[in-house]
Amino acid sequence: MKFRVPRPELPGFQLTPMLDVVFLLLCFFVTTSVYSQWENEVEIQLPSADSSVVPNRLPGEIIVNVAKDGAIRVNGRTLTPEELGEKCRALAAAFPGNPIVVRGDRAASWESVLRVLDICAKNDLYNVNFASAIPDEAADEPPPARVREP
Repeated sequence: MKFRVPRPELPGFQLTPMLDVVFLLLCFFVTTSVYSQWENEVEIQLPSADSSVVPNRLPGEIIVNVAKDGAIRVNGRTLTPEELGEKCRALAAAFPGNPIVVRGDRAASWESVLRVLDICAKNDLYNVNFASAIPDEAADEPPPARVREP
């Protein structure tokens, strides 16, 4: 009596797990690009400095934009000084020593920028950097933002 030996099934290509991974990567990159645009959302012309360098971005870095009219914006949302103080208090309690980057418009008053520094100091946030632009005399547009390293 002859028994049939079942032939081994050839391995197939599993498309569903690959599509899941590709979809998750797509979601990750789209989300990341949205967050990276928030700091440049506000049309701010940074003052230029010859000592500006390309920043080493730190995880958890908070970017505070000060517009020329003195408005304070964080993550695309305009905050009052009191709201910024509350955010700074919560940030200092959760993550002491967290870096803050202040991007002040070149036409903003010194008082507006100093108000942000005062709020940070009152709430024990002392790791503050200032964003500046590298001067480019040939370009008509303002140069890209750079953060001056301490």
